[in-house]
Amino acid sequence: MKNENVWKKYGEKELKELHEINERYKNCLNLGKTERECVKLTIEMAKEAGYRDVKEVLAEGKPLACGDKVYANCMGKAIALFRMGEEPISNGMNILGAHIDSPRLDIKQNPLYENEEFGYLDTHYYGGIKKYQWVAGPMALHGVVAKKDGTVIDIAIGEKDDDPVLVITDLLVHLAKQQLEKQARVVIEGEKLDVLVGNRPLANAEESEKEAVKANLLLILKETYGIEEADFASAELELVPAGKARDCGLDRSMILSYGQDDRVCAFTSLFAMLEVEHTKRTSCCLLVDKEEIGSVGATGMHSRFFENTVAELIALNEGESELKTRRAMANSRMLSSDVSAGYDPSFAEAFEKRSAAFLANGLSINKFTGSGGKGGSNDANAEYIADLRRIFDQENVTYQFAELGKVDVGGGGTIAYIMGNYGMEVIDSGVAVLNMHAPYEVSSKADVYEAVKGYKAFLLYA
Repeated sequence: MKNENVWKKYGEKELKELHEINERYKNCLNLGKTERECVKLTIEMAKEAGYRDVKEVLAEGKPLACGDKVYANCMGKAIALFRMGEEPISNGMNILGAHIDSPRLDIKQNPLYENEEFGYLDTHYYGGIKKYQWVAGPMALHGVVAKKDGTVIDIAIGEKDDDPVLVITDLLVHLAKQQLEKQARVVIEGEKLDVLVGNRPLANAEESEKEAVKANLLLILKETYGIEEADFASAELELVPAGKARDCGLDRSMILSYGQDDRVCAFTSLFAMLEVEHTKRTSCCLLVDKEEIGSVGATGMHSRFFENTVAELIALNEGESELKTRRAMANSRMLSSDVSAGYDPSFAEAFEKRSAAFLANGLSINKFTGSGGKGGSNDANAEYIADLRRIFDQENVTYQFAELGKVDVGGGGTIAYIMGNYGMEVIDSGVAVLNMHAPYEVSSKADVYEAVKGYKAFLLYA
């Protein structure tokens, strides 16, 4: 099956739509650099499109009608949107599922310290990263600090033009002979990823006063945010690359940004969900947390959040029934919207070219992920794939089939196998990216456009 660069087939109408979608997408990347920010942004967009909080709907106790729109928020870090279809939920849903967490550096619970009159925050990396890529570049601090009195303070430092940025230092090349002889995985070790946050001692500090730089930093935090050092224990603070999503290439055909794994699939799924109106089956957009560390915890795909929400909606509309909830899950169809590894000619040895995903070749469909002998994989059935081919061809969606690199080189996983446990039909389908898990990743604007088209077609006709 020969793929072709999709730019060749676009006319003025398609190019206009493509530009508008990608401008919206870049804006979402800028506003959603953490899972909390993504959920907050999703709720704002959903409310504007007429969605209501499911808690309000359940409190009213009135059944939902075809076309009604609701969302369920899980701890501010995962969210599910539902648009009721003609058929009851127990007949199954068409689900777009993606994750909104991305590799990053988390600030530890006892992080602030001073060393030789430098102030640092201690970090713990989150997800699979090449640690040496995260040093010597401008970093921003995002997250929340929850205080004992119940107040929650939003933090975002390093994104505005007049904000300070933070940095993780590296050893100058003049003194790095021994460092450069190390294997790449230990050139920078995890405990060396502490971020530099200050160097100025507290004004009027006594000569004998120890840790005057730390004292000054604590004063700044208290005066600016009302935060005490002990409040770090109940904070969720993430260190991410500073700066906005940018057009990439002299032809502006690509996007360079932090967090495109997997927000390129999350936001395109959200766009499709908000645009699609009348559907036969109930439509759902599910955006979850913790995929990068195994989909664990209350906000990850392994939790019962989604299943419980479906059970509530069935109880409201069809009467409380565990069996109907199980039927709803088993009868559903899902696109596990996650990124694929884009073929990179600079590292061609890692790819099997006939089975690689190429940028600007459209929506990437991965029948299976996992590693080696398909370990840890969801392996979609042929009949489901055939039906998706029919739908995408019918709606003029450009798509390609791919694997994640050579069989023995590596691999990866998604949330697909978790949903497959319910017996539903599910397959991985997303956007190919370069530099996956690096501070800045590359996607094709054409693939972003095709993803929105493909996800809309799925919600309408699957």
